[in-house]
Amino acid sequence: MNEINHHIIATLHSPYKEKFAVPRQPGLVPSAHAELEMLAPYNDINAFNELNAFSHLWLIFQFHKNAAPKKDALPWSPTVRPPRLGGNKRIGVFATRSPNRPNPIGLSLVKFNGVVQRDGKVFLLLSNIDLVDGTPILDIKPYLPYADSLPNAEAGFAQTEPEENLTVNFSQQATTQLIQLASQYPTLQLFIIEVLQQDPRPAYKKLKDDNKVYAMHLLDFNIKWQCQEKTILVLSLEQI
Repeated sequence: MNEINHHIIATLHSPYKEKFAVPRQPGLVPSAHAELEMLAPYNDINAFNELNAFSHLWLIFQFHKNAAPKKDALPWSPTVRPPRLGGNKRIGVFATRSPNRPNPIGLSLVKFNGVVQRDGKVFLLLSNIDLVDGTPILDIKPYLPYADSLPNAEAGFAQTEPEENLTVNFSQQATTQLIQLASQYPTLQLFIIEVLQQDPRPAYKKLKDDNKVYAMHLLDFNIKWQCQEKTILVLSLEQI
């Protein structure tokens, strides 16, 4: 048997509307909140009895935004360039969490904030996410600290959390826009700061000056920014 079929049980509604600016691991942006909408027939509230006793969940998902292989390209590559290594060094794909894998399946540890029913639907409230909007979820499992937490484990090139070496400032225009949006989006500024401190630019530009104006789609906004002298300046927020 060379193929296995899976059912999509839920769809994630995420503030990350595109791959750019999604943190490279969960937990790096605590202000990233999302809702997981359960799909029929997996939206039976009885399936979540006692889940509120757990603080964190594992999500098993599909990398649905992976680009289709180019014509005549190999179906997969045995090596990839991890952003953590500056994107300049190739290592084995199975020594990384790269989305470019033989099967586009990922694993993410998220904070669980409860189950709600709304308009006849069931939603799981999540935070600390690192998944793009519309991600298909294949399974949900509770996080078990005694089994899943191994403080003395070795993690190769990613033993510690990336350092936040960037300062994030806001232009007068962006500051004015945030003030106007504060009642509707009270945590928007903090969310933007946490995302940009991860330096979402290509790995080879990490911690380098850059005159380019970047744009990222978060929530309902197209956010423009630049990075110079290890400082990111948010230029503007355009509502989409």
